Amino acid sequence: MKLESLEIPEVKLLFPKKFEDERGFFSETYNQDVFAKAGITQGFVQDNHSLSKTAGVLRGLHFQREPFSQDKLVRVLRGRILDVAVDIRPNSPTLGKSVIAEINADDWNQIFVPRGFAHGFLTLAPDTEVVYKVSRPYTPSAEQTILWNDPDLAIDWPMDESRLVLSAKDANAMSFKDYLKMV
Repeated sequence: MKLESLEIPEVKLLFPKKFEDERGFFSETYNQDVFAKAGITQGFVQDNHSLSKTAGVLRGLHFQREPFSQDKLVRVLRGRILDVAVDIRPNSPTLGKSVIAEINADDWNQIFVPRGFAHGFLTLAPDTEVVYKVSRPYTPSAEQTILWNDPDLAIDWPMDESRLVLSAKDANAMSFKDYLKMV
């Protein structure tokens, strides 16, 4: 498995090997020992799977407050997403900065988003399926959302806002400034 650190080095892009023949393919998408050698030692306890029917579905920017924060390993089974991780660690030199990567089924890549980051993605193709592992179970009382288009974050989403499909929770999320008042 090939691993690369992104602009914020704790966020990593991963490229699992894919072995193909006339039957189809085999791929090892997670191996605890390989991850540990790369410094990713968090164990995963839950898998999540989402389907977005249209391009333009935006999910995020989600996180869980401590002590329930989650590491995530995100991959796309079908389609394409623009994946965004925003550093929300209070004492981080990259607080408020984001890392953006396209994750898609054709490239068979994954992204590791450590705890301390708000996470979201935008579907770039219809019928996009995303699967992700998390290191702690979902805890509804700890869930928070930062507004996806907060001007203080200046995330360059590559789609006209009028074409986006958002949940009410994501459309009415808190500002980054409000988040900073909480920490």
